[in-house]
Amino acid sequence: MSNLDGLGYGGKTVVVTGGSSGMGEQVARILGELGAHVHIVDIQPPRVPNASFRQCDLSDFAQVRSVAAGLAEVAPIDFVFPCAGLPPHIKGALYCMRVNYIGTRLFVESLLPSVRDGGGIALISSDAAMGWQGNLAQSMEMLAISDPDQAYAWCEADPDKRVRDGYTTSKEMLVVWVQNKAVELGNSRRIRLNAIGPCPTKTAFVDMSAEIMTDEFIAAWPFPSLGRMATAEEQAWPLILINSPLCGAVTGSFLYTDQGFASGVFTGAISPSFMGGGA
Repeated sequence: MSNLDGLGYGGKTVVVTGGSSGMGEQVARILGELGAHVHIVDIQPPRVPNASFRQCDLSDFAQVRSVAAGLAEVAPIDFVFPCAGLPPHIKGALYCMRVNYIGTRLFVESLLPSVRDGGGIALISSDAAMGWQGNLAQSMEMLAISDPDQAYAWCEADPDKRVRDGYTTSKEMLVVWVQNKAVELGNSRRIRLNAIGPCPTKTAFVDMSAEIMTDEFIAAWPFPSLGRMATAEEQAWPLILINSPLCGAVTGSFLYTDQGFASGVFTGAISPSFMGGGA
């Protein structure tokens, strides 16, 4: 991939969470091929070449802090790609929120002392978060709770309202946190923070979600740009690009990588009725 050296990853130190499967695995593979030193953090061992692997369960806050502190050994870290996440039906909505948002935020904020000034952080949200503005008041309430145990207790106090299905809310929280935190990180340290919002993508994550995303559901989903589900590699590339120094003017961005689904729904070009009659 020498013709892509301009992306700026050659020789750089990169941390990827969720780098053992799905989009995270493809991010780790591509970055390695671009010449980066890739350090993978995941609950399962990786299958792609890497500079180091650290096992971590994002639901275990003590372990998250320990792993993040241990990565000081490879500092300064140039780029971070938080790609880990899971669907709600694996262990329930509260667990989904604990991993997808609270644990992810804790990992990034614990790792920040080891990230160089001017570095980049790009994570995976979802187009499930496309309604984030409608829930902003509640999201800002949770955003103000920086302590992970307190944040989880806040969710436990009223899960039906504050957590809902777990997945949608956790992905909305990532979007709100990215857009808010990016301003502070940019002003204080010139670190950029962005997120992408994929639609259903052919990964083990989707396979695990078959009871929700049935064959009929996927068949009805509009995929304007490809006419099919994207692959994990097709989602990895925009994440890598938005974190590249080539996108130096981009921060606090939520980039829909959903084949035009969200924009189509927003403008009435796509009806969301196939999702169960909801808007």
